[in-house]
Amino acid sequence: MLNEWYQHIVFAYPYLLWLLLSLPLLIVWYIISHKKSSSSITVSSLGIYRKTGSSKNVLRHLPFVLRLLSLALLIVAIARPQTRSSEERVEGEGIDIILCMDVSGSMLAEDFSPNRLEAMKKVASDFVDARKTDRIGLVIFSGESFTQCPPTTDYAALKSQIYAVRSGILQDGTAIGSGLSTSVERLKTSESKSKVVILLTDGENNGGLIPPSTAKEIAKAYQVKVYTIGMGTEGFAALPQQTTGGVVRTMEKVNIDEKLLREIANETGGNYFRAKDNESLGKIYADIDQLEKSKIETSTFSRYKEEFYPFAIAVVVLLLIEAWLRYKVLRKFP
Repeated sequence: MLNEWYQHIVFAYPYLLWLLLSLPLLIVWYIISHKKSSSSITVSSLGIYRKTGSSKNVLRHLPFVLRLLSLALLIVAIARPQTRSSEERVEGEGIDIILCMDVSGSMLAEDFSPNRLEAMKKVASDFVDARKTDRIGLVIFSGESFTQCPPTTDYAALKSQIYAVRSGILQDGTAIGSGLSTSVERLKTSESKSKVVILLTDGENNGGLIPPSTAKEIAKAYQVKVYTIGMGTEGFAALPQQTTGGVVRTMEKVNIDEKLLREIANETGGNYFRAKDNESLGKIYADIDQLEKSKIETSTFSRYKEEFYPFAIAVVVLLLIEAWLRYKVLRKFP
């Protein structure tokens, strides 16, 4: 507790602490002056003095020690020790973002570690951590689309929804048009000056009621910028299949409609990226984070609490004890 208090202590006038260097000089002065004021006489035996005034001899230097301590505490007190507590307020113009994620069965392919779906969730969570004032939502799609979390600044709730995403909760397939149109639907009433969809898929459009070309035009109409990510390695990827004999891994060809994804991104003002492993996927989200920066203003407020009172009280107490010793216990009689 004391150590924690010490770590947060600051001084209003720290330069006054240099006065503490005068204390060793006062000790030297006291020793020299005490030797000069001492006198000696020669006696045949000290026996008669051994039992008289012994306590006073022990205490005779105590007033000086108490006065020295009180001076040290007084210097610390006038330097005004304080504890500081800081409060940071973040204000600014945020961006409305929808993370549009493919959760089709092919997202369980293991060309990413441990698979595409888990890698996507980890990188998306890190992306959320990097934002400060943005409203972020989550839309998932496979053969159909669903709003997993509407745009929010409650990032803890959003991240719990990201990690709750599972493959198989929607009809299987890859309905890119449905996923994009649902994402735009979440943003069309937004008053933010910047609206962004980050659409990630690992396949070709093969389902849904809304064609990708129509969803693209809807995004353009509502001035929604779309960043598209094609996820998957080149060639073939191992895909686990549940059978009566257990899990069997089959090699499936990676088919990504890069032409479509690039067209959607280019015509809406975004960019197309290809992620072939965990590292490149993380870099893509980091690049998007840099491209879509919010206008943030950070204000820091500091509150100070005066802590010199205990030192001032200690000074008074020490001086009272010193006066009592000097004029009562160690009083000299003529």
